[in-house]
Amino acid sequence: MQQDAIIIGGGFSGLSAAYILARARRHVTIVDSGTPRNRFAAHSHGVLGHDGKSGSEILAEARAQLLAYPTVTFIEGEVDSASGAINDFHVSITGGGRIAARRLLLASGIEDRLPDIPGLKERWGKTVLHCPYCHGYEIGGGPIGVLAMHPMSAHQAAVVADWGDVTLFTNGMPEPDEATLALLEQRGVSLQPGTVSVIETGACDMQRVRLENGRTFDVKALFVAADLYIRGTIAEKLGCAMEDSPAGKILTTDTVKATSVPGVYAAGDIARAFGNITLVSADGVIAGLGTHQSLMFDTAHS
Repeated sequence: MQQDAIIIGGGFSGLSAAYILARARRHVTIVDSGTPRNRFAAHSHGVLGHDGKSGSEILAEARAQLLAYPTVTFIEGEVDSASGAINDFHVSITGGGRIAARRLLLASGIEDRLPDIPGLKERWGKTVLHCPYCHGYEIGGGPIGVLAMHPMSAHQAAVVADWGDVTLFTNGMPEPDEATLALLEQRGVSLQPGTVSVIETGACDMQRVRLENGRTFDVKALFVAADLYIRGTIAEKLGCAMEDSPAGKILTTDTVKATSVPGVYAAGDIARAFGNITLVSADGVIAGLGTHQSLMFDTAHS
């Protein structure tokens, strides 16, 4: 049976889009690998009505509610390929299985890629963090580090300064320009040159940032703006246009989250420069509405 829509990715944006389509009594299949971006964090914050819950708990509740709709199918797995055109898309699932649909909605998210510094990856989502709005309150003030990865890291340090006493580790990046240095001074951010060699466990549950010159700094948390990469190659192979964001490429979408390929929509981290659970969920709602209206009026929005 041809589905009205296939949603690749069952995270917050994908499920939000599926709700809209399910409530319009459209047949929708969600294919999800079970590896949401926020799986490394034990708790989610700033989500209205769900503060402190784990992302996986919120997703499990949402999935259970969604599966109560009779036109929804959920497949656990990876998408190998997607091909076709509007009203005649085909998706292949790893290990076998092929689904046809009139529309595609890409919500597979992005991948955070961290610098290859020993001790960094195993602390990701715990004491190595990316978003002060998500995790800053729980730090409770005190010494906080920001690891420079690109020119926007200085701006990140200026923002993080609202949550503690910040040291920006330049980690081999060029020194900021005069205007940025003035901003960092105004925000009380200390600048620490030198290359970071390892992240260790310090005293009293602190994280110890060790430089190649042997100097060490204990911080309660270390913020890193990881490089962002679109997961998989489906969007690229479909020919979806992309654009640059401060941290990496994202899919180009219009006001209803339609991509440059007729019949293909995108939502969440894959199609926005900055996201959290609330924002990507809202993205999914918009994409669901756009997809439904496209089906209803048989338009492509492109």
